[in-house]
Amino acid sequence: MVKFLRRDVNRFAKFGKGKGKKAKWRAPKGRDNKMREKRKGYPVVVSIGYKSEKTLRGKINEKEPVTIMNILDLKKIGKDQIGLIGKVGKKKKIEIVTEAKKMKVELKNVNIESFLKKLNKAKEETKKWTWEIEKN
Repeated sequence: MVKFLRRDVNRFAKFGKGKGKKAKWRAPKGRDNKMREKRKGYPVVVSIGYKSEKTLRGKINEKEPVTIMNILDLKKIGKDQIGLIGKVGKKKKIEIVTEAKKMKVELKNVNIESFLKKLNKAKEETKKWTWEIEKN
């Protein structure tokens, strides 16, 4: 998601208000155009790489993605939808990811396998560390 950093964003809308069907993208071509220079705080210029992944394209509603804040939200997800884990703490995130693995649900912003692998590795390191402290 791109954050606009200017107060006067509406001045620079490429599609404009009320154009409807006639709205068509036109690339910025002016010599001093800040959008063409891709400066911070100006609207984003359409370019290669902005399209979503082919595997995800039909599955998630771009306007209203399914945000998962707890396990109950995870159980509401259908097969054709993909979950997005919201801003939750590590403890709850672990619960959601483990439950998602059991339910075989896709999560867009978390790679389940690598996340759980990192967790197990961190647990082993803390065990070693505590063992060394107790030994000394």
